[in-house]
Amino acid sequence: MKFLNKLERRFGRYAIPNLMKYVVVLYAIGVFLGTFFPLLYNLTRLDFNMVARGQIWRLVTWIIPYGSFGSILVVAISVYFYYLIGNTLEQNWGAFRMNLYFFSGIIFNIIASFITYLITGATINPSFSLICHTMFFAFAALYPNITFYIYFLIPVKAKWLAILEGLVYLYYIYSYIVTKQYLLIIPLIVSFGNFLIFFFATRNYRRISPHEIKRKVDFRRQMSQAGYQGNASFGKSRNVITRHKCAICGRTELDGDDLEFRFCSKCDGNYEYCMDHLFTHEHFKKHNH
Repeated sequence: MKFLNKLERRFGRYAIPNLMKYVVVLYAIGVFLGTFFPLLYNLTRLDFNMVARGQIWRLVTWIIPYGSFGSILVVAISVYFYYLIGNTLEQNWGAFRMNLYFFSGIIFNIIASFITYLITGATINPSFSLICHTMFFAFAALYPNITFYIYFLIPVKAKWLAILEGLVYLYYIYSYIVTKQYLLIIPLIVSFGNFLIFFFATRNYRRISPHEIKRKVDFRRQMSQAGYQGNASFGKSRNVITRHKCAICGRTELDGDDLEFRFCSKCDGNYEYCMDHLFTHEHFKKHNH
């Protein structure tokens, strides 16, 4: 994280704010080209043989996600979904780190394709949708308990959706092994390099250390001996000072080890919410009171 902080201080001014708006535009261009000029795909897809002949633009133009008006509804729903996720990540990380995560995903996809090219001499065109998928994994890692409604009816938490999608990719890897298409495993793993780096770099390994576990056990025992009426994890008492409290439901970190809290940047004042109410509450505005 110190390295990222140094990068942000030095290059943060070059970050593109509201990056997901340009991704939406990119999808719109892809639908237009895919409908009216589908043959352009052969001129824009990544092909290292053609790049070696001077068609450098292919290193960039492959990110255009070609589609068609026939699938416009599916594309629109997917784009809206990833637009919301990308904006949430940018609000959490800031524009620079969102840019870094997104563009490193593009670079990792190119690297994965280049590795297979060096081995086989053929280019496996990378998928732009994989970059959006890695954004969802990052979102689920940050907000595991956010609930999505599948078909607007079935509530599923983000962490379970991410696990399900992860199992799908593991199945792909297994099928490639069974069919002996080992090279297809390379781009699938390498293209997720940005998420893997993010995940392992942001884990709080201290909380599972023996010292930290012992500290928590001692704290619970001391609270119990002091006569506090506790719940399953710590304890509840008017005299217990908490660091976090949801402005809607009043829950604190004492109500569960898995609860997470965030401040809302759109509310006037320091209002903190649990993940169940962060995106559903009515924003507090001073001029309304």
